[in-house]
Amino acid sequence: MADVLSQSQIDALLNSMQNSGADEVVEEKKEVVKEKEYKKYDFFSPKKYTKDKLKMLSSIYDNYSRIAASQINGLFRAASEVEVMGVEEQRYYEFGNALNESDVLTIANIDLPDRSSNPPMLMHISPLLMASMIDRMLGGTGMDMSVDMSYTYTDIELALYAKIIKYLVMITKDVWAGYINLDVEFERVEENPSMFQGISVDETVVIIMLHISLGGIDGSMNICMPGTLLSNMFEIIDKTKHLAKKIDAAHLRNTKEDILENIRESKMDIMAQLGIAKLNLDDVYNLHVGDVIDLNKPQDSLISLYIEGQPWFNGQLGVHNKNVAVKIEDRLIEPNKLLEEAEEDVAV
Repeated sequence: MADVLSQSQIDALLNSMQNSGADEVVEEKKEVVKEKEYKKYDFFSPKKYTKDKLKMLSSIYDNYSRIAASQINGLFRAASEVEVMGVEEQRYYEFGNALNESDVLTIANIDLPDRSSNPPMLMHISPLLMASMIDRMLGGTGMDMSVDMSYTYTDIELALYAKIIKYLVMITKDVWAGYINLDVEFERVEENPSMFQGISVDETVVIIMLHISLGGIDGSMNICMPGTLLSNMFEIIDKTKHLAKKIDAAHLRNTKEDILENIRESKMDIMAQLGIAKLNLDDVYNLHVGDVIDLNKPQDSLISLYIEGQPWFNGQLGVHNKNVAVKIEDRLIEPNKLLEEAEEDVAV
Protein backbone atom coordinates (compact mmCIF):
# COMPACT_ATOMS: atom_id res chain seq x y z
CA MET A 1 0.00 0.00 0.00
CA ALA A 2 1.35 3.44 -0.89
CA ASP A 3 2.53 5.70 1.94
CA VAL A 4 0.72 8.71 0.44
CA LEU A 5 -3.07 8.66 -0.20
CA SER A 6 -4.55 10.35 -3.18
CA GLN A 7 -7.13 13.12 -2.80
CA SER A 8 -9.97 10.82 -3.89
CA GLN A 9 -8.97 8.26 -1.28
CA ILE A 10 -8.91 10.93 1.44
CA ASP A 11 -12.41 12.13 0.44
CA ALA A 12 -13.76 8.60 0.47
CA LEU A 13 -12.31 7.97 3.91
CA LEU A 14 -13.84 11.17 5.34
CA ASN A 15 -17.24 10.37 3.84
CA SER A 16 -17.23 6.91 5.32
CA MET A 17 -16.39 8.31 8.76
CA GLN A 18 -19.20 10.90 8.55
CA ASN A 19 -21.76 8.32 7.43
CA SER A 20 -20.83 5.94 10.22
CA GLY A 21 -21.23 8.74 12.80
CA ALA A 22 -24.66 9.68 11.40
CA ASP A 23 -25.75 6.04 11.47
CA GLU A 24 -24.80 5.84 15.15
CA VAL A 25 -26.86 8.98 15.95
CA VAL A 26 -29.90 7.58 14.07
CA GLU A 27 -29.57 4.30 15.93
CA GLU A 28 -29.41 6.14 19.27
CA LYS A 29 -32.58 8.11 18.41
CA LYS A 30 -34.35 4.92 17.43
CA GLU A 31 -33.37 3.38 20.74
CA VAL A 32 -34.75 6.40 22.61
CA VAL A 33 -38.05 6.19 20.70
CA LYS A 34 -38.29 2.50 21.42
CA GLU A 35 -37.92 3.14 25.16
CA LYS A 36 -41.10 5.27 25.22
CA GLU A 37 -44.09 3.21 26.31
CA TYR A 38 -47.74 3.81 25.47
CA LYS A 39 -50.74 2.66 27.41
CA LYS A 40 -52.71 0.08 25.48
CA TYR A 41 -56.31 0.99 24.68
CA ASP A 42 -58.84 -1.75 25.32
CA PHE A 43 -61.29 -1.68 22.42
CA PHE A 44 -63.44 -4.35 24.10
CA SER A 45 -64.20 -1.91 26.94
CA PRO A 46 -64.02 1.62 25.49
CA LYS A 47 -63.99 4.67 27.73
CA LYS A 48 -67.46 5.75 28.81
CA TYR A 49 -66.81 9.30 29.99
CA THR A 50 -65.22 12.19 28.15
CA LYS A 51 -62.36 14.28 29.47
CA ASP A 52 -64.83 17.09 30.20
CA LYS A 53 -66.81 14.84 32.54
CA LEU A 54 -63.67 13.69 34.32
CA LYS A 55 -62.50 17.31 34.67
CA MET A 56 -65.90 18.15 36.13
CA LEU A 57 -65.49 15.36 38.71
CA SER A 58 -61.97 16.56 39.47
CA SER A 59 -63.29 20.08 40.10
CA ILE A 60 -66.11 18.80 42.33
CA TYR A 61 -63.73 16.73 44.45
CA ASP A 62 -61.23 19.59 44.69
CA ASN A 63 -64.00 21.29 46.62
CA TYR A 64 -64.54 18.04 48.52
CA SER A 65 -60.87 18.09 49.50
CA ARG A 66 -61.11 21.56 51.01
CA ILE A 67 -64.22 20.68 53.04
CA ALA A 68 -62.73 17.34 54.12
CA ALA A 69 -59.57 19.06 55.33
CA SER A 70 -61.70 21.41 57.45
CA GLN A 71 -63.66 18.48 58.88
CA ILE A 72 -60.50 16.54 59.75
CA ASN A 73 -58.91 19.62 61.34
CA GLY A 74 -61.97 20.11 63.53
CA LEU A 75 -62.30 16.46 64.50
CA PHE A 76 -58.69 15.70 65.40
CA ARG A 77 -57.30 19.16 66.25
CA ALA A 78 -54.40 18.62 63.88
CA ALA A 79 -53.30 20.25 60.64
CA SER A 80 -54.23 18.16 57.63
CA GLU A 81 -54.00 18.43 53.87
CA VAL A 82 -56.28 16.71 51.36
CA GLU A 83 -55.46 16.71 47.66
CA VAL A 84 -56.96 15.08 44.58
CA MET A 85 -54.28 12.91 42.99
CA GLY A 86 -56.32 11.79 40.00
CA VAL A 87 -59.63 10.73 38.53
CA GLU A 88 -59.50 7.47 36.63
CA GLU A 89 -62.05 5.36 34.78
CA GLN A 90 -61.72 1.59 35.05
CA ARG A 91 -63.65 -1.63 35.60
CA TYR A 92 -64.89 -2.51 39.05
CA TYR A 93 -62.91 -5.76 39.15
CA GLU A 94 -59.70 -3.71 38.80
CA PHE A 95 -60.68 -1.69 41.87
CA GLY A 96 -61.67 -4.84 43.77
CA ASN A 97 -58.47 -6.72 42.88
CA ALA A 98 -56.37 -3.88 44.35
CA LEU A 99 -57.98 -4.40 47.78
CA ASN A 100 -56.80 -6.83 50.44
CA GLU A 101 -59.08 -9.26 52.27
CA SER A 102 -58.56 -7.31 55.49
CA ASP A 103 -59.54 -3.97 53.95
CA VAL A 104 -62.76 -2.25 54.98
CA LEU A 105 -65.13 -0.62 52.49
CA THR A 106 -67.65 2.08 53.32
CA ILE A 107 -71.00 1.75 51.52
CA ALA A 108 -73.16 4.84 51.06
CA ASN A 109 -76.47 5.11 49.20
CA ILE A 110 -77.20 8.13 47.01
CA ASP A 111 -80.82 9.09 46.29
CA LEU A 112 -81.31 11.17 43.12
CA PRO A 113 -84.26 13.49 42.37
CA ASP A 114 -85.66 11.02 39.82
CA ARG A 115 -85.88 8.32 42.55
CA SER A 116 -84.05 5.83 40.33
CA SER A 117 -82.44 2.72 41.78
CA ASN A 118 -78.65 3.04 41.69
CA PRO A 119 -75.68 1.04 42.99
CA PRO A 120 -74.02 2.51 46.10
CA MET A 121 -70.93 4.69 46.32
CA LEU A 122 -67.86 3.06 47.90
CA MET A 123 -65.06 4.62 49.93
CA HIS A 124 -61.77 3.13 51.07
CA ILE A 125 -59.15 4.63 53.41
CA SER A 126 -55.68 3.17 53.92
CA PRO A 127 -55.36 1.34 57.28
CA LEU A 128 -52.39 3.45 58.46
CA LEU A 129 -54.31 6.70 58.04
CA MET A 130 -57.50 5.37 59.63
CA ALA A 131 -55.57 3.84 62.54
CA SER A 132 -53.95 7.23 63.15
CA MET A 133 -57.39 8.90 63.17
CA ILE A 134 -58.78 6.32 65.60
CA ASP A 135 -55.75 6.71 67.88
CA ARG A 136 -56.22 10.50 67.95
CA MET A 137 -59.92 10.08 68.72
CA LEU A 138 -59.00 7.92 71.72
CA GLY A 139 -56.56 10.55 73.05
CA GLY A 140 -53.33 9.34 71.47
CA THR A 141 -50.84 11.17 69.29
CA GLY A 142 -51.56 9.13 66.17
CA MET A 143 -47.86 9.01 65.30
CA ASP A 144 -46.31 5.73 66.48
CA MET A 145 -48.44 3.36 64.43
CA SER A 146 -47.28 -0.17 63.54
CA VAL A 147 -49.93 -0.83 60.91
CA ASP A 148 -49.52 -2.54 57.56
CA MET A 149 -51.91 -3.35 54.70
CA SER A 150 -52.97 -6.62 56.36
CA TYR A 151 -54.11 -4.91 59.57
CA THR A 152 -57.43 -6.18 60.97
CA TYR A 153 -59.72 -3.80 62.86
CA THR A 154 -61.25 -4.74 66.20
CA ASP A 155 -64.97 -4.33 66.91
CA ILE A 156 -64.36 -1.10 68.83
CA GLU A 157 -62.19 0.25 66.04
CA LEU A 158 -64.88 -0.60 63.49
CA ALA A 159 -67.43 1.39 65.50
CA LEU A 160 -65.05 4.37 65.57
CA TYR A 161 -64.28 3.80 61.88
CA ALA A 162 -67.98 4.17 61.06
CA LYS A 163 -68.26 7.31 63.21
CA ILE A 164 -65.33 8.99 61.46
CA ILE A 165 -66.27 7.98 57.93
CA LYS A 166 -69.80 9.34 58.31
CA TYR A 167 -68.38 12.86 58.38
CA LEU A 168 -66.54 12.25 55.10
CA VAL A 169 -69.58 10.62 53.50
CA MET A 170 -71.97 13.47 54.24
CA ILE A 171 -69.68 16.00 52.51
CA THR A 172 -70.75 14.46 49.20
CA LYS A 173 -74.16 16.16 49.37
CA ASP A 174 -72.59 19.59 49.86
CA VAL A 175 -70.06 19.36 47.02
CA TRP A 176 -72.71 18.19 44.50
CA ALA A 177 -75.26 20.81 45.62
CA GLY A 178 -74.16 23.22 42.89
CA TYR A 179 -75.04 20.68 40.20
CA ILE A 180 -77.76 18.39 41.56
CA ASN A 181 -79.83 17.99 44.72
CA LEU A 182 -79.12 14.54 46.10
CA ASP A 183 -79.37 12.78 49.44
CA VAL A 184 -76.51 10.71 50.82
CA GLU A 185 -77.04 8.03 53.46
CA PHE A 186 -74.35 6.01 55.21
CA GLU A 187 -75.32 2.33 55.05
CA ARG A 188 -72.56 0.26 56.65
CA VAL A 189 -68.90 -0.71 56.63
CA GLU A 190 -68.07 -3.92 54.77
CA GLU A 191 -65.29 -5.96 56.41
CA ASN A 192 -64.82 -8.33 53.47
CA PRO A 193 -64.65 -6.50 50.11
CA SER A 194 -64.69 -9.75 48.13
CA MET A 195 -68.15 -10.57 49.51
CA PHE A 196 -69.69 -7.30 48.36
CA GLN A 197 -71.99 -7.89 45.35
CA GLY A 198 -73.63 -4.46 45.03
CA ILE A 199 -71.72 -3.60 41.83
CA SER A 200 -71.18 -5.83 38.81
CA VAL A 201 -67.55 -6.82 38.29
CA ASP A 202 -67.64 -5.64 34.66
CA GLU A 203 -69.33 -2.31 35.38
CA THR A 204 -67.44 0.86 34.55
CA VAL A 205 -66.52 2.88 37.64
CA VAL A 206 -64.71 6.16 38.22
CA ILE A 207 -62.13 6.21 41.00
CA ILE A 208 -61.34 9.53 42.68
CA MET A 209 -57.95 9.18 44.35
CA LEU A 210 -57.24 11.49 47.30
CA HIS A 211 -54.04 11.93 49.26
CA ILE A 212 -54.49 12.83 52.94
CA SER A 213 -51.73 14.06 55.24
CA LEU A 214 -52.59 14.20 58.94
CA GLY A 215 -49.95 15.30 61.45
CA GLY A 216 -47.07 13.64 59.62
CA ILE A 217 -49.02 10.51 58.65
CA ASP A 218 -49.73 10.13 54.93
CA GLY A 219 -52.41 7.93 53.46
CA SER A 220 -54.80 7.54 50.58
CA MET A 221 -58.54 7.61 50.24
CA ASN A 222 -60.33 6.22 47.18
CA ILE A 223 -63.92 7.02 46.24
CA CYS A 224 -65.56 4.59 43.81
CA MET A 225 -68.49 6.01 41.80
CA PRO A 226 -70.37 3.35 39.75
CA GLY A 227 -71.01 4.16 36.10
CA THR A 228 -74.77 3.67 36.37
CA LEU A 229 -74.94 6.19 39.19
CA LEU A 230 -72.77 8.74 37.39
CA SER A 231 -74.71 8.38 34.13
CA ASN A 232 -78.00 9.10 35.90
CA MET A 233 -76.45 12.07 37.69
CA PHE A 234 -75.02 13.57 34.48
CA GLU A 235 -78.35 13.05 32.70
CA ILE A 236 -80.23 14.96 35.41
CA ILE A 237 -77.61 17.73 35.36
CA ASP A 238 -77.92 18.11 31.57
CA LYS A 239 -81.72 18.26 31.78
CA THR A 240 -81.53 20.85 34.53
CA LYS A 241 -79.25 23.02 32.38
CA HIS A 242 -81.71 22.91 29.45
CA LEU A 243 -84.65 23.78 31.69
CA ALA A 244 -82.69 26.64 33.24
CA LYS A 245 -81.92 28.05 29.79
CA LYS A 246 -85.60 27.91 28.80
CA ILE A 247 -86.65 29.61 32.03
CA ASP A 248 -84.06 32.37 31.55
CA ALA A 249 -85.18 32.97 27.97
CA ALA A 250 -88.83 33.17 29.03
CA HIS A 251 -87.90 35.52 31.86
CA LEU A 252 -86.17 37.89 29.43
CA ARG A 253 -89.28 38.06 27.27
CA ASN A 254 -91.45 39.16 30.18
CA THR A 255 -92.13 42.89 30.24
CA LYS A 256 -93.68 45.08 32.89
CA GLU A 257 -97.10 44.61 31.33
CA ASP A 258 -96.71 40.82 31.35
CA ILE A 259 -95.86 40.86 35.03
CA LEU A 260 -98.82 43.11 35.83
CA GLU A 261 -101.10 40.81 33.82
CA ASN A 262 -99.96 37.86 35.90
CA ILE A 263 -100.72 39.57 39.20
CA ARG A 264 -104.09 41.08 38.28
CA GLU A 265 -105.93 38.12 39.83
CA SER A 266 -104.09 38.44 43.14
CA LYS A 267 -106.31 39.00 46.19
CA MET A 268 -105.55 41.94 48.49
CA ASP A 269 -107.05 43.05 51.82
CA ILE A 270 -108.78 46.47 51.87
CA MET A 271 -109.55 48.17 55.17
CA ALA A 272 -111.65 51.31 55.69
CA GLN A 273 -110.45 53.30 58.72
CA LEU A 274 -113.17 55.42 60.31
CA GLY A 275 -110.83 57.13 62.74
CA ILE A 276 -108.24 56.79 65.50
CA ALA A 277 -108.89 57.22 69.21
CA LYS A 278 -106.57 56.93 72.20
CA LEU A 279 -107.89 55.55 75.49
CA ASN A 280 -106.32 54.85 78.82
CA LEU A 281 -106.15 51.25 79.96
CA ASP A 282 -108.58 52.06 82.76
CA ASP A 283 -111.10 53.43 80.20
CA VAL A 284 -110.78 50.30 78.06
CA TYR A 285 -111.25 48.13 81.16
CA ASN A 286 -114.49 49.96 82.03
CA LEU A 287 -116.05 49.83 78.55
CA HIS A 288 -119.56 48.37 78.43
CA VAL A 289 -122.20 47.66 75.82
CA GLY A 290 -123.81 50.94 74.74
CA ASP A 291 -120.77 53.16 75.48
CA VAL A 292 -119.75 55.67 72.81
CA ILE A 293 -116.15 56.28 71.73
CA ASP A 294 -115.35 59.70 70.25
CA LEU A 295 -113.18 59.38 67.09
CA ASN A 296 -112.41 63.13 67.05
CA LYS A 297 -113.61 63.51 63.44
CA PRO A 298 -116.54 65.46 61.94
CA GLN A 299 -119.58 63.42 60.96
CA ASP A 300 -119.23 63.84 57.21
CA SER A 301 -115.42 63.70 57.04
CA LEU A 302 -113.59 61.42 54.63
CA ILE A 303 -112.33 58.03 55.73
CA SER A 304 -109.08 56.35 54.63
CA LEU A 305 -108.88 53.16 52.56
CA TYR A 306 -105.85 50.99 53.30
CA ILE A 307 -104.69 48.36 50.78
CA GLU A 308 -102.40 45.74 52.35
CA GLY A 309 -101.75 48.14 55.23
CA GLN A 310 -100.84 51.15 53.07
CA PRO A 311 -103.18 54.17 52.56
CA TRP A 312 -104.23 54.50 48.92
CA PHE A 313 -107.56 56.39 48.81
CA ASN A 314 -109.87 58.75 50.68
CA GLY A 315 -113.57 57.98 50.51
CA GLN A 316 -117.04 58.82 51.75
CA LEU A 317 -118.93 56.35 53.96
CA GLY A 318 -122.37 55.40 52.66
CA VAL A 319 -124.77 52.55 51.75
CA HIS A 320 -124.90 50.42 48.60
CA ASN A 321 -127.56 47.71 48.14
CA LYS A 322 -128.34 47.90 51.88
CA ASN A 323 -124.67 47.27 52.70
CA VAL A 324 -122.17 49.67 54.21
CA ALA A 325 -119.89 50.93 51.43
CA VAL A 326 -117.21 53.52 50.72
CA LYS A 327 -117.25 55.85 47.73
CA ILE A 328 -113.72 56.73 46.60
CA GLU A 329 -113.20 60.49 46.41
CA ASP A 330 -109.48 60.94 45.73
CA ARG A 331 -106.21 59.00 45.42
CA LEU A 332 -103.38 59.33 47.93
CA ILE A 333 -100.66 57.41 46.01
CA GLU A 334 -100.20 57.44 42.25
CA PRO A 335 -99.69 53.95 40.76
CA ASN A 336 -96.67 55.07 38.70
CA LYS A 337 -94.97 56.43 41.81
CA LEU A 338 -95.69 53.20 43.66
CA LEU A 339 -94.19 51.13 40.85
CA GLU A 340 -91.09 53.33 40.78
CA GLU A 341 -90.61 52.84 44.52
CA ALA A 342 -91.05 49.09 44.12
CA GLU A 343 -88.47 49.00 41.29
CA GLU A 344 -86.03 50.97 43.46
CA ASP A 345 -86.50 48.46 46.30
CA VAL A 346 -85.86 45.55 43.92
CA ALA A 347 -82.76 47.26 42.53
CA VAL A 348 -81.39 47.77 46.03
